[in-house]
Amino acid sequence: MADTILKITDLASSYGSIKALKQISLEINKGEIVSLLGANGAGKTTLMKSILGMVTIDHGSIQYKGQELIGKKSHEIVPMGISLVPEGRKIFVEVSVEKNLEIGTFFRKREKSRDKELMDMVYEIFPRLFERRNQLGGTLSGGEQQMLAVGRAIMSDPELLMLDEPSMGLAPLVVAEVFNVIKRVHDMGITVLLVEQNAKMALKISDRAYLMNTGVIVASGTGSEFLQGDVLTSVYLGGRKG
Repeated sequence: MADTILKITDLASSYGSIKALKQISLEINKGEIVSLLGANGAGKTTLMKSILGMVTIDHGSIQYKGQELIGKKSHEIVPMGISLVPEGRKIFVEVSVEKNLEIGTFFRKREKSRDKELMDMVYEIFPRLFERRNQLGGTLSGGEQQMLAVGRAIMSDPELLMLDEPSMGLAPLVVAEVFNVIKRVHDMGITVLLVEQNAKMALKISDRAYLMNTGVIVASGTGSEFLQGDVLTSVYLGGRKG
């Protein structure tokens, strides 16, 4: 029987008077890569922000490992084991690579042995970050900054990692490298929720996927079912971020 790590039921959320999400229900099982797809304005980023307590919830339920998240703030949710790599990376450009990584430990209980274990893990996955650990974050290339953003999220010791458009603005060769990174993170035992404009590449590494359109889920299935069917092209026509 599947071990559900995240269960969202009848979720509706708003930005002021704008209804961004309407009756969203989905599940993510432990150890999966699940893609969340949709065109511009579909509500994908809003859903991720809702999970992290950053959006006003009108009604519904978000349960993480059986615990209700609605009513909790981000600083309470991150230590529970959920981390977000935001679109645009949002690294700290004027501090070193290593300081950026250390910032990832901010919301969880600090344990020197675990800090070192996670730092070693990040440097093993991203040897280039180790080579550049004393450089300022702003001196890194776009691909390296994305690695740093993922590494910073790993430093929070997540069980569920959410990535928002990790390949946006990167060259094709770097995009392929980013997807290899996602697979390596998954191989570490981390469950992944992925919002990605490159739908085909996302589906190739996904166990399952949900398709959103204007705040509702319009289709769900396995990654291979989406790749083989026409539901993707009928709703998601190369649209960008929601």
